[in-house]
Amino acid sequence: MKKNLKYNLIWLALIIAGYLALYICYSAGMVNLFLDNIIVQIGINVILAVGLNLIIGFAGQFSLGHAGFMAIGAYAAALISMSNPTYAGFFLGMAVGVVLAGIVAVIVGIPTLRLSGDYLAIATLGVAEIIRILIINMKDITNGPSGIFGILPFVDWQMVYGFMAVTTLIVVNYIHSGAGRATTAIREDEIAAESMGVNTTKYKVMAFTIGAMTASVAGALYAGYLQSIAPKDFAFTKSIDILIMVVLGGIGSVTGSFIAAILLGIINMYLQDFGALRMIIYALALIILMIFKPGGLLGTKELSVKKIFNKAKKGDDQNASIGN
Repeated sequence: MKKNLKYNLIWLALIIAGYLALYICYSAGMVNLFLDNIIVQIGINVILAVGLNLIIGFAGQFSLGHAGFMAIGAYAAALISMSNPTYAGFFLGMAVGVVLAGIVAVIVGIPTLRLSGDYLAIATLGVAEIIRILIINMKDITNGPSGIFGILPFVDWQMVYGFMAVTTLIVVNYIHSGAGRATTAIREDEIAAESMGVNTTKYKVMAFTIGAMTASVAGALYAGYLQSIAPKDFAFTKSIDILIMVVLGGIGSVTGSFIAAILLGIINMYLQDFGALRMIIYALALIILMIFKPGGLLGTKELSVKKIFNKAKKGDDQNASIGN
């Protein structure tokens, strides 16, 4: 227990250090509006990638519905915050979006997560498209395909950083919990896990729901920062963008999701001046990376404070034994 507390305190110190580094950069005037947009987008993408990695990398379920859950969070936060233009209204909208995304994930997950592979991907893609089409057709509420404009700028880099840290801690703690180990067992061999008494549907739905709820949080932050949203923002291509981050970083690596989101954010930043060629260069860069790193940048490796401490302790013990 004391060891876990020590590791958690170290992670907390790293989170605070990262926040202070960004705060100093902003205070010193080193971050302009363009860089601020890149930093915020990276933070939102980290939330999306970590949530999807829980579903794909740890539960072993191939989902293409992340954009739909993101849309639920974005529209819930936008609609409620516009009727109650305060931070309380925005956070209420975010909470409503998270609850709605969780309910939809459970309703969708129970029947669809009995599927696997391509069938599950098609089913989750269909769900995301249903959500988007519903938003388009509910014109009296959502303003249809025109979207919603004039959302107050409730979100800044500090809020995104805070939610990025919280959602990542929730996902990581779930992975290392008993439920998380059961979920990973299902990924390794579902039949073996079921034969050992693991309720496979329950744990798959749990992982799917947590991932959907984190996507809803990202959607609310997206709406609050950009101040406008439209159904086209949550199309099939958005789910593919999130999937690319997960695959590039390493399926089953939370650290990899962070690195991929940051790397792709930086690549996008430098390709802004290339216009229409930007997407071609972006695609080529991804192809080259995947050729040389087919398992992703980190594979299934993680940055583990515990492992670093254990290695350091081993080294000290060896040095002590040599000295004796």
